[in-house]
Amino acid sequence: MAWRVETMREIELVRRKDRRSRSSHQHKSTVELLHPLDYSYLRERERECHCHCIHHSISHLRAPARETEMLRRRGLLLVFVVVCFGGGWLLPASRAMPLCTDSRPPVALNNTLAFCAYARGSSSCCDAAADATLQKQFDAFNVSDASCAALLKPILCAKCNPYSAELFNAGPNIRTIPFLCNSTSSSSAQSKDSTQDYCKLVWETCKDVTISNSPFQPPLQGGAPLPTSSSKLIDDWQSEADFCKSFGGAPNDQSVCFSGNSVSFNTTPPSPSPKGICLERIGNGSYLNMAPHPDGSNRIFLGSQPGKIWLATVPDQGSGGILQFDETSPFADLTDQVHFDSQFGLMGMAFHPNFATNGRFFASYNCDRTKSPSCSGRCSCNSDVGCDPSKVGTDNGAQPCQYQVVVSEYSAKGSSANISEVTSADPSEVTRIFTMGLPYTSQHGGQILFGPTDGYLYLMMGDGGGKGDPFNFSQNKKSLLGKIMRLDVDNPPRQSEIANQSLWGNYSIPKDNPYTDDSDLEPEVWALGLRNPWRCSFDSARSSYFYCADVGQDQYEEVDLISKGGNYGWRAYEGPLVFNQPSAPGGNTSLNSINAIPPIMGYSHSDVNKKIGSASIIGGNVYRGSTDPCLVGRYLYADLYASAMWTGTEAPESSGNYSSSLISFSCSKSSPIACDTAAGSPLPSLGYIYSFGEDNNKDTYVLSSKGVYRVVRPSLCGYTCPTEKPATNTGTTTPSSAASVTGKQMMGALLLSVLMFWVLVR
Repeated sequence: MAWRVETMREIELVRRKDRRSRSSHQHKSTVELLHPLDYSYLRERERECHCHCIHHSISHLRAPARETEMLRRRGLLLVFVVVCFGGGWLLPASRAMPLCTDSRPPVALNNTLAFCAYARGSSSCCDAAADATLQKQFDAFNVSDASCAALLKPILCAKCNPYSAELFNAGPNIRTIPFLCNSTSSSSAQSKDSTQDYCKLVWETCKDVTISNSPFQPPLQGGAPLPTSSSKLIDDWQSEADFCKSFGGAPNDQSVCFSGNSVSFNTTPPSPSPKGICLERIGNGSYLNMAPHPDGSNRIFLGSQPGKIWLATVPDQGSGGILQFDETSPFADLTDQVHFDSQFGLMGMAFHPNFATNGRFFASYNCDRTKSPSCSGRCSCNSDVGCDPSKVGTDNGAQPCQYQVVVSEYSAKGSSANISEVTSADPSEVTRIFTMGLPYTSQHGGQILFGPTDGYLYLMMGDGGGKGDPFNFSQNKKSLLGKIMRLDVDNPPRQSEIANQSLWGNYSIPKDNPYTDDSDLEPEVWALGLRNPWRCSFDSARSSYFYCADVGQDQYEEVDLISKGGNYGWRAYEGPLVFNQPSAPGGNTSLNSINAIPPIMGYSHSDVNKKIGSASIIGGNVYRGSTDPCLVGRYLYADLYASAMWTGTEAPESSGNYSSSLISFSCSKSSPIACDTAAGSPLPSLGYIYSFGEDNNKDTYVLSSKGVYRVVRPSLCGYTCPTEKPATNTGTTTPSSAASVTGKQMMGALLLSVLMFWVLVR
C-alpha cells in the first residue's frame, strides 16, 4: 500500500506540471495535457516499480481507462522536443516561470504547429492561428539567403515559447524581437552551454541580406509598428555593437535571452534538507490573522476572530523577549460590526500597499442580517446561478443568506499625519467594498490579500457550505462562491456602474481579469474550483508564485499554485481524486468539460488520522527568513490539529517539479514562554493551528490556539543545519521571566480554541 500511495503522488506531481497550460475555454483530455518531458519521468517510475505498480496507481488518477492505456503507449514514443530548430532560452531560476506576453499561461497543443513545430501535447503560447500568422510574417521577409532565414525563423517562433513574457520583457511596450544573447549579457542569464554569441551570429549572417518588412529596423524600438520597407542590417545599424546594443543581451540580471540552445534551468543544488522546525513561543493570544506593518518596521498587526486588531512590536531573534502590546488598547475594535460565532468572525485583514502614506486598511468579516441593518447584500443563491433560496432550507437554524461576508475599508489617517506613529484607528467604516449573502453557515473562506506587484485586492471565497457543494457553486462561472476574486479598490465606480455591471459593492474590475478571455466568467473571478481556501500567500521572493491551501471534504487536503483563470477542480475532484456527489440539485460537472489543475502538494486524511473528516489543511508560506538556511525556499504548511507539518520544495527552481514531506517540529529550549507538552507525544502541544504569518524580516510565524510561535535557529531544538550562522544576540531571558501574559489572555485563548475547533472542520 505504501508504494502505491507514493507512486500515485509522484505521478500527480508530474501531471500538475501543465497546470499553467490549461485554459477554461479549451477542452482537452487529461493525457493530452501532459508535456512530453513528463512521459520520460513516468517511464522511469514505471521501471522502478516494475511496471505493475504504475498501472495499479494510474487507476486512481483522473484519466479514464481508455486514456490510461494511451498514456502508457505514448509514454514510450514521446520525447522532449526542442522547438524551433533547437532555438531555446536560458532561464535564471530566480524568475523563470511559464507565462505568455499577454499574461496568460501557455496552453497544451491538440496538434503539432505547422510552422514553429511545437509538438502536440507540448506547452506553447501560440495556437494554430498564431502559428499561421508567424509563418505569413516570415514569408513576408522574402529572404533569399538560407542561412539568414534559418536564424530568423526561430527568432519569430520565440513568441510561442512558454517563457515568452520574460523573453520579450512583457510590459507597457512588448518587443517583437526577443533579447538576443551576446557576449555582454548578464552572467545570470547564461549557462555553461551558452558559448555562442547569438546576437553576433545574427549580425554576421544577416547583415548583408535584404529583409523585407524587417523587424530589426530602428522604428521597432518603443513598440512602434513594423516597418514596410526592405533593408539590410548594415544599412540601419552602424556596427555589430550598435545592433546588439538594441537587440542583444539581457536587459537586467533577472531577465532571459534567446541563445539558440535548449531550455536550461539553474542547476544550483538546493539548500540542505531541514531536520526539523524549531519554534519559540512569544505570545499567548489566539489570532486568525497576521500582517507586517507596511512601513517596514519590526511591528505586526494581529487580528482575532471576535474582531479586534492589535499592533504589536516583535522582539529581536535571540533576545528572549515577547510580543509587546497593550491588550486593553487594540489598534481597531470592530466587534460591534463583526458577527462572531464558531464559523464566523473577522476572517481577514489587509493593509494597502501605500498604507504608510494613505492609512487605508481593509477587513473581511461576517455579519448577521437579522441583527445589523447594514448587513444587506444580495444572496449568492439567486436565479442568475440557478439557485432558489426557498429550496436550500435552514442550516444550523439559519435561513439562507442570513449570514453574509463583508469587506470594508477603514482609515488610520485621522489621528496623525505620520501614519507610522498611529497606534489606533477609527472603527467607523469608510467604504463598503463587498457584501454577499452565504447560502450555508460554513466554508466561506474570507481571507484578503493585496497582490505584491499589481496592487489589486484578492478575496478568497469558499463554496458557501453544504456537504459536497450541492449546488455546484464552485464550478458555476456565474457564482462568486468557490472562487478567488481580484478587485480594484483604488478606482471606485460610479453608482450607475455598480448597478449596470451588477457589482457587489464599491470596487472596479481589473481590465486583465480572466473574463476578458472567457465571457462566461463573472468579471470579479481570478480562479475557480475551490472548496474552502484557508490561507493563501505570495512568495515574497518570487511574487508570481501564489499558493493557496484548499480544505478538502472527506479524503484529501491540497495546496494549489494559483494562476490566472485556473480551475482547481472542486467539486468534480477532491485533490487528485474524483469526487462523487450523492445529492446534486445544482447538477454535476462533467470531468471532460473542465481542464482541472491538480494540486502541487497535499495529503490524505489517512496520513494524519484514520477518522473521516478529521483533517483540515492550514496554508503557510515560502520560508524566506535568515535564521534557518535549510528551510529557505520551502513552502511550510500544517494541519489544523497540530499533529503534522510539511515542507514543500520545487526542485530545481522554476522547473515545476514539486515534492513535499512531513517534518518534525519542536520548541526551543530557550523559548521566552515555555511551550506546553502533550502526553505521549514528542511534539509540543500547540492546540489548533489557525494560520501562518510573515514579518518584515521574513521570519515565519505559526498562529495557534495556544499562542504565537516564531521559527528560530534549528540548533536551539537540537536540529542540525550545516549552513546555520552563529547566534548574534545573547539575550538570556528565561521562560519564567517572560510572565507578562494575563489570565484574561489565557482564558480567551482557551475559549477560542474550543470555538475554532469547528471553523475549518467539514
